[in-house]
Amino acid sequence: MVEFLLALAAGLAGAAFLLALWRFFQGPTAADRVVAFDVLTIIAITGILLTALVAGRGIYLDVALIYALLSFLGVIVVARYLEGGL
Repeated sequence: MVEFLLALAAGLAGAAFLLALWRFFQGPTAADRVVAFDVLTIIAITGILLTALVAGRGIYLDVALIYALLSFLGVIVVARYLEGGL
């Protein structure tokens, strides 16, 4: 049952990744692309967490946390740049 749920979560994350990637390339405005990039990073963090669960390695949780912090800061910097605040 657990394996099925992990496979389902991975499949849904993969589908969400493809949809967000499509929005990233097709987004009519730069703001759409920034939001899509943020969604892509969240989905990538989900993938790292699922990998940590499957592999049973706790170190991947630290990697996901650092990646989340860096991606948040990156999106803030890009949003400030697009706003004209830099």
